[in-house]
Amino acid sequence: MGLFWRRKKEDRYVTLGLNRPAAEPAEESKEEAARAPLEPPAGAAAAALESAVNPPVIEPVPTGGTPTPQPAAETGLTEARKEEVIETPRPATPPAQPEPRETVRERAPVSQETRPPQPARPAARSSFSSSILGLDRSAEELQAEVEALEQTYAARFSRAIEATRESLSERIDTVFQNRKQIDAELLDELEEALIAADIGVPVTLEILDHVRRAVTRKEIGDIAALKAALKGELLSILRESEEKGVASEESVPEAVAPYVIMVVGVNGVGKTTTIGKLAQRIKAEGNDVLICAADTFRAAASDQLAIWAERTGVPLIQQKQGTDPAAVLFDALKAAKARGSDVLIVDTAGRLHNKANLMAELEKMKRVAGREVEGAPHETLLVLDAVTGQNGLEQARQFLKTAGVTGIVLTKLDGTAKGGIAVAISKELGLPIRYAGIGEKVDDLVVFDPEQYVNGLFA
Repeated sequence: MGLFWRRKKEDRYVTLGLNRPAAEPAEESKEEAARAPLEPPAGAAAAALESAVNPPVIEPVPTGGTPTPQPAAETGLTEARKEEVIETPRPATPPAQPEPRETVRERAPVSQETRPPQPARPAARSSFSSSILGLDRSAEELQAEVEALEQTYAARFSRAIEATRESLSERIDTVFQNRKQIDAELLDELEEALIAADIGVPVTLEILDHVRRAVTRKEIGDIAALKAALKGELLSILRESEEKGVASEESVPEAVAPYVIMVVGVNGVGKTTTIGKLAQRIKAEGNDVLICAADTFRAAASDQLAIWAERTGVPLIQQKQGTDPAAVLFDALKAAKARGSDVLIVDTAGRLHNKANLMAELEKMKRVAGREVEGAPHETLLVLDAVTGQNGLEQARQFLKTAGVTGIVLTKLDGTAKGGIAVAISKELGLPIRYAGIGEKVDDLVVFDPEQYVNGLFA
């Protein structure tokens, strides 16, 4: 499946919402600090010297009676000696006094034998050895988690096209049943099976034309080779579409910000839901995301988008109903620049492809975006409902003329047996399918993988 959002290249950390951990002090600094002698607090030495020069006077505490004075003989001092002691001045510089016991104890070196055992230094970790959840895992563990998650999405994507696979495989198996050789009748039945999967008449005819010529040249001689040839033709069509439009956000330099994604489509195709899912996934990759509610024609549009914004924790720029959508977009672009947002997702009104005034409004929004941010909008995603099948192609053609569509989001792929429409879209529009909706949950939007899609149809 690959990463969902790959525009950031510098300091690329493991995705899925893991952020840069706080820098830790060097182990050497910690050890040096531990070995350094502890100095007494400021003023401690002066206090010790003062105590030695002028010892505190100790006064007896009265206990009831007056103490009896001792005779001079008992004191061992004559009267002359007493006067000498009293009259003799104290020296200006006192004799050297030992430092306080506590200071000496603190400065005493600790032998290697008596030093407490030090804990083993932890193994060096990469720059993303922890996450915002407080976990402390290695780069290998986090990378394994990412790979496991991608495999999970791949399995869910495979289940999403299960209805299409069962329909197509059942028809193809019926065509190949009890057939040992490839003849004209088999190819005619195969043509009907591909058209029924909504791959489209023009695409089906082109595919079978290549197959017939390969059979004539003896390049295809059995059923297994025929299936392999079909898979190769379908994959080739999907791969060719990636050469046009915008197949990856990495085509825009990181210095250009915000990265503006404009989402267009008719009402009812799942446009608002797609924006919420897209914002959630891009945010989870460590990007700052902002949503612009530029659909001011429909009363409930902003309310629905506000629900998704609150659910995903993404800020929303909106104004009252009837406001010029280009003005709302202008405000959103200013806000995105001010807050340093990485991505701005713009919701537009659900437009009918035959409404000239709405299409003109869409062109105005594109001009406003281009004046504020270089190259904006960098992507214009057209949301199509896979259930509508071939009926959605005409909508796509009209949007392609006026909106400058760069990619397709195919929604409700899990609810139809006509998932072959992906091949028809790629062939007739020449646009890459960027994302596929496979459910109603917030994480039910996946990167469309052509190889996995084709392999899933013939699994």
